[in-house]
Amino acid sequence: MADRVGVRQMASVNLTTTIKTDMSRAAHVGTRLLTVVAVAFFLLTAFRAGYTHDETDFPNYYTAAVSVTRGQQLHNLYDWTWFQRQMNYAGFERQLGAYTPQTPLTMLPFVELTRFGPQTAKRIWLVCNLVFLGATVWLLSRVTQFRAEQIALVAFLGYGSLYMNFLYGQYYVFLLFLLTLGFYCLHEQRGAAGGFLYGIVFGLKLYGGPFLIYFSAKRNWRAVAGMLTAMVFVGVAAIAMFGWKDVVFYATQILPRSLEGGSVDPYHPGNPTISTLLRHTFMPEPELNPQPLWSSPWIFFFLRSLVLFALLVFTSLALAVKQAGNDKRDFAWFVIVVLLLSTSVASYTFIVLLLPVILLLEDANRRVRIGLLACFVLLCSPLPSRLDPFFPKVWLLLGMYLLAGRPNWRLLRPNRVAVASTIVLLAALLDANRHMVSYRNEPGQRFQRAAVEKGELFAASPAVSPYGLFYQTMGKDRYVLSWMHGDRIQKISLEGEVFNPFESADGRIRFELVSNGHSTMMEFNPLNHEVAQLPSGAPAEEERGTKVSPDGKWEAFTAVLGGAEQIWVRDLATGKAEQLTGGRCNSIAPEWETDSSSILFASDCGRAYGLPSLYRAKIPAN
Repeated sequence: MADRVGVRQMASVNLTTTIKTDMSRAAHVGTRLLTVVAVAFFLLTAFRAGYTHDETDFPNYYTAAVSVTRGQQLHNLYDWTWFQRQMNYAGFERQLGAYTPQTPLTMLPFVELTRFGPQTAKRIWLVCNLVFLGATVWLLSRVTQFRAEQIALVAFLGYGSLYMNFLYGQYYVFLLFLLTLGFYCLHEQRGAAGGFLYGIVFGLKLYGGPFLIYFSAKRNWRAVAGMLTAMVFVGVAAIAMFGWKDVVFYATQILPRSLEGGSVDPYHPGNPTISTLLRHTFMPEPELNPQPLWSSPWIFFFLRSLVLFALLVFTSLALAVKQAGNDKRDFAWFVIVVLLLSTSVASYTFIVLLLPVILLLEDANRRVRIGLLACFVLLCSPLPSRLDPFFPKVWLLLGMYLLAGRPNWRLLRPNRVAVASTIVLLAALLDANRHMVSYRNEPGQRFQRAAVEKGELFAASPAVSPYGLFYQTMGKDRYVLSWMHGDRIQKISLEGEVFNPFESADGRIRFELVSNGHSTMMEFNPLNHEVAQLPSGAPAEEERGTKVSPDGKWEAFTAVLGGAEQIWVRDLATGKAEQLTGGRCNSIAPEWETDSSSILFASDCGRAYGLPSLYRAKIPAN
């Protein structure tokens, strides 16, 4: 009898095991089928859209790479007007673009692609991105318990971000691959190789830079040495390509502005960063942010420094205290911190979160897994535009940071927290006061804004004539000529890019028109609104270095002071020169008004690098 019961129990156990095995196999088959469907859907939608459309931002990388192959100087790439001219020469007719805030070597992976036409080059890049994405999935399957098809499905949850990456021909699938490959090396105890890869990432995109702090906090000195070696290698390569002077220009002018203000419109909720949120809330800007919630520049500078310093210091402290334990979770947590510290992100950026999400999911409980996946999906997906003013993606990313770092907070002792808090507070106060000194000297605090238009990103090259003020601005897909006469601003758009307007002797406005890869000098007659082509021997533009006032009493000129361009005024009777503009930003292109009482000029203060607005400065009478 006992034998029969034992046989029945064994049969029951075998049957249960068989059922579980069959169910597991069925689940695996179902997962694979679902993955195949997801991949097919992706290829027919996102990949196909990018493959057939010539969209931003691939033209920016391609144009920069073309410029490098032609031996152009690095500092020119950060000049918006110069870069737009090169985009037209490269074959992009109706496409606004820029290279700010990229590093000197960001375009390097695209140099070989310049042997092909723009659309063919983009298609090759998209195929390469498919390979990078597949390699990322495989690498993550090697360092976690998840199978490749499971990771692919999680990646598909970030479809919105993937779609934008492939539509625009963006950089972030490639960046995700490099970050994942670096972690794979670290996981395999090849710290020097992993650190070297993150140094290369830093040379291509600034996201790699903070990992030097991570390696130091974890006391991974091999990774530190590898990263420092790569940074030296990257620096030598940049100097060899562009020269010492241009690399110093990037390090002193472009890099600081990129780290503090991001790019394009630093007030727009479409750039969901902590810096943008605070700037949008506290910093007034007549065209880009005329009605902040509370106009208080000092609070903006203080809170921005306080939050960013606190994120970096407390995260590093928690990592330094916890030497043993789950390196996957610690690394994933720091990747999230890197995105929080960034001053320039977009929907396509968030695909980078695939790496930390997969690493965190491995040991997370059910509730944490749901939270992580929900944050990942929402961050990668387009949200209703009416939510933009509330910066939901900043709060989602901050929530993911708190969720991922929860096990680490218990390790911080109260005395260490108190010391770190004091240091962070003092550093934030000093940094805020330093920024306020510069801010008070900026043109926006001393002079009147001219030709204010809500939402205008770019207003440069002022030209004064008896018929009004002319200047260069951005249209929807090209640069146009703006004409302010009375209280009216008229846009003059032509088939091509309008650059650098200036007044001729008879009051007409001359400008450069770039179209179909060619540059032509044109002239606009304000009396009859006719546009005519000038002879080929006409000057490309008026000399803008020094301007004498119409009454012959003053001279305005631009000089570099502390790395930034500033406008000076010299009394020709006494020879005494006085600095007119200040701040850690650029003020250029002085132009006298007809009565010699004031100067019009362009300045990018309070904005992104190279995106100026116009100001009017009164000159005191003798």
